Amino acid sequence: MKASSLFFAISSVLVLSAAAGACSKSDDAAAPGGPAQTADAGPDTASDDFPVITLGAEPQRDGDPQKGYRALVNEAYVPCGIPDTAYSKVFQPAPESARVPGREGRNATLPYNFTAMKTKDGVDIVTSNCLSCHAGRIDGKLVVGLGAADSDFTNDPSGTAGLVGAVLTDPKELAEWKKWKERVQVVGPYSVLSTRGPNPADGFTAVLFAHHDPKTLAWSSTPLMDVPPPQDVPVDVPPWWRMKKKSSMFYVGGGRGDHARIMMTASILCTSSVEESRAIDAYFADIRAYIMSIEPPKYPFPIDRALADKGRPVFEQTCSRCHGTYGDKPTYPNRLVVLQEIATDPILASGAAQFGPPFVKWYKDSFFGELARLEPQQGYVAPPLDGIWATAPYLHNGSVPTIAALLDSSTRPTYWTRDFDSKSYDPGAVGWKHTVVDHGKDGESDATKKSELYDTTRLGYSNAGHLFGDKLSADDRAAVIEYLKTL
Repeated sequence: MKASSLFFAISSVLVLSAAAGACSKSDDAAAPGGPAQTADAGPDTASDDFPVITLGAEPQRDGDPQKGYRALVNEAYVPCGIPDTAYSKVFQPAPESARVPGREGRNATLPYNFTAMKTKDGVDIVTSNCLSCHAGRIDGKLVVGLGAADSDFTNDPSGTAGLVGAVLTDPKELAEWKKWKERVQVVGPYSVLSTRGPNPADGFTAVLFAHHDPKTLAWSSTPLMDVPPPQDVPVDVPPWWRMKKKSSMFYVGGGRGDHARIMMTASILCTSSVEESRAIDAYFADIRAYIMSIEPPKYPFPIDRALADKGRPVFEQTCSRCHGTYGDKPTYPNRLVVLQEIATDPILASGAAQFGPPFVKWYKDSFFGELARLEPQQGYVAPPLDGIWATAPYLHNGSVPTIAALLDSSTRPTYWTRDFDSKSYDPGAVGWKHTVVDHGKDGESDATKKSELYDTTRLGYSNAGHLFGDKLSADDRAAVIEYLKTL
């Protein structure tokens, strides 16, 4: 087996399993088809003829942030992976730029997004962790808690998982590899998106539910419930620091109840029993406490303070009803905006992926449902805007490259590309530098360029909706953009 083939096999399937190991796809609760108001939602008041739905806060378990960080970067909460003997044949110790502090033992030599562990049978493996999706680079700097906006899930790597076994001879290592390979091959077809940048975790989480018994969490090689064909459901990974304000974890207002229990659901890629899951859950309140302690990075470029001061009252008059207020006494309403009002791409809020009724019921009946609920809504939660400058692209599907375009829908590109360099930042427009092109995916023959082309005419990828900024004058819009840099 050529080293280059082994490198591709290991790196591609670890990226896939890394997405499965993402702690949450959270951000921005009748089930689809039901009424939008939930029993615990706040008062229903009219605003431009649309209901305003407030998702109330719920009790959370206490935790220790310091212990949580240690667990985040050292514990193997995704307890299956590639035997270290295979990993070490390809990868050298990670460069300093790919490491994070506080790692112990073998983990200290690994990239931030991979974790070493020893299985109960004594096999050393390398697996994924939450930072695979929840650490990103902005302006050349790695930021823990920033969603990774440069991931590439445009190919199904599950077919290459079998290549890893060619370099293994130890029976115990082969057994661990076969366990991991089977699960990667199950989720592989459901992890493919047509466009680089977004994340597919919401899509393949449903498949993992289907392959586990809800009561025992035992793994089944064949699905225990009907699974729809793979869907292209793109989700932009939101930043973790929003969770200190949010009462729901997901874009569609789902993920209610105990957030730590929802976060640790990601371990389901590899777990096979309630006992395993309870052991992981025991320290996830600490991980949640760490996530709640994260502060957003400060805007690193010059700010016109006078212009920002002019933008604040415009923002508070135009945007604060949904996004809250900022400063010494911040407020955040936890409001879900119904599809009819927000008018953004409806696919995710229409019962797609893990939010389909059968999977919502599976979650309710499972160990996870003891403390938490998926409870998706027919709309999207307007997120808090702390650190909004760093979180491009915008909307839940990452269809708008800059805040300037978000606040003026007439300037949103229908077809666009970017180079995925974290330094390719546009301080004026607040977002990614990008290139507008005159054709969609069907008109692009180069495979790489096609995968990097964002085509907003595709199902699930629309850049429509959120038209509230269109009402602003050009001067007011510029002032609001400047103010958003200060948050």
